[in-house]
Amino acid sequence: MGQALAIGDHLRNWRQRRRLSQLDLACEANISARHVSFLETGRARPSRDMVLHLAERLDIPLRERNVLLVAAGFAPVFAERPLDDPALAAAREAIGLVLAGHEPYPALAVDRRWVLVAANRAAQRLMGGVAPELLRPPVNVLRVALHPQGLAPRTENLVEWRDHLLARLRRQVETTADRVLAALSDELAGYAAPRRNGPLPSPNPAAVAVPFRLATDAGTLSFLSTITVFGTPVDITLAELAIEAFFPADRATADAVRRLAMAANPP
Repeated sequence: MGQALAIGDHLRNWRQRRRLSQLDLACEANISARHVSFLETGRARPSRDMVLHLAERLDIPLRERNVLLVAAGFAPVFAERPLDDPALAAAREAIGLVLAGHEPYPALAVDRRWVLVAANRAAQRLMGGVAPELLRPPVNVLRVALHPQGLAPRTENLVEWRDHLLARLRRQVETTADRVLAALSDELAGYAAPRRNGPLPSPNPAAVAVPFRLATDAGTLSFLSTITVFGTPVDITLAELAIEAFFPADRATADAVRRLAMAANPP
């Protein structure tokens, strides 16, 4: 088992991960560059408030802020409750309202590692044809999206959608330094890539975002997605939850999704 890092090592690693110089961090935190240097080399010991202040300036995830506090000799301050904890009842209700309110369009909630927490009926309807083993809990939605036995064979713009998801995951790995996410990134990148027929097409100047285009029995459905997170969370579980909602990218998709919903839930 490796030796635990000192608080100075943690601060330096996160500063470098954010591509900041000591002077940059000093300006952000309103302290001297000399003090930043002393903290990183162990010549000065940060107070609890200073650890939290620097973590805020470095945009360190709450889970890792606890690690910094422990490394500096302080107790963790951010709780990590299970989602079924009574303290998170309001958050669970909010998630349910958002998912249900987004019907008939797909929406789902995921944790920090893209494990499915909840999905509305519209999202579940799109999972037809996915291999059962990919849908056994815990379900990783990125694996479902890109696995050869998942949604990949039905994704009509798989080249650009795959590139989009992998780039998004790589940015998340850089931001969080999460080893499980890094392993997931390697796994997904190792799936058989769709063959490119020549260079990537030039971006459509009329497009506003990369769509998700899925072939279904109702025709090709084209969606744009948005991400919603909880503002100012102080619980780790809540801080790491995200809701991804898909909106129709064209009128044909909107009409088709409504017809699917009516067929599944006749009056």
